[in-house]
Amino acid sequence: MATLLHLDSAVFSEGSTSREVTAAFVTTWREQHPDGKVVYRDLAAEPLPHLDATAVAAGATDTLRGELAAELAAADAVLIGAPMYNFSIPSTLKAWLDQVIIVGHNAGAEGPVAGTPVTVVASRGGSYAPGTPREDFEFVQNYLEKVLSGMLGLEVDFIVPELTLARSKPEMAELIPLADASRTQAFTEAAEKAKTLAARLSA
Repeated sequence: MATLLHLDSAVFSEGSTSREVTAAFVTTWREQHPDGKVVYRDLAAEPLPHLDATAVAAGATDTLRGELAAELAAADAVLIGAPMYNFSIPSTLKAWLDQVIIVGHNAGAEGPVAGTPVTVVASRGGSYAPGTPREDFEFVQNYLEKVLSGMLGLEVDFIVPELTLARSKPEMAELIPLADASRTQAFTEAAEKAKTLAARLSA
């Protein structure tokens, strides 16, 4: 029985592209794993405290950090909704990362969570893809790739719905077709990745 750890961090519970795509992933995952387990944390609805000196000193013996580290260690796969806010990740997701990464306990390429597959839905209102004017402002994928892979040894994959603000901003109206195509592609990728991952973990 496979366990999926699902984290959402979008501020809005309705109308969030990252939440909609992660939900689609989970739906397919459940279809493939009807007896599986999904552990869910809504980091916006129930934000974690920022890391403090006491928690750092306690490490894995800290009650909250120990609980979060145990959740991650018990997961066969991880799904993270990470919308771009001010060119970076939500502070609530950063708080989770700071709490869950414990040097000397689970960090490192040979650590206990190394190799666990992680799917990140990195939605954004504009486009920050290579070759676009704001390519240099992309600090979501770049950061999460380094911290999840480099510090925890996780196997990271991204789904990137772009131009999510096109239908709400008149100045982006000409980009609506591209936005719709990106959204459709994100849902397709979510279903495909969930199926592929489920089959891999069942093998």
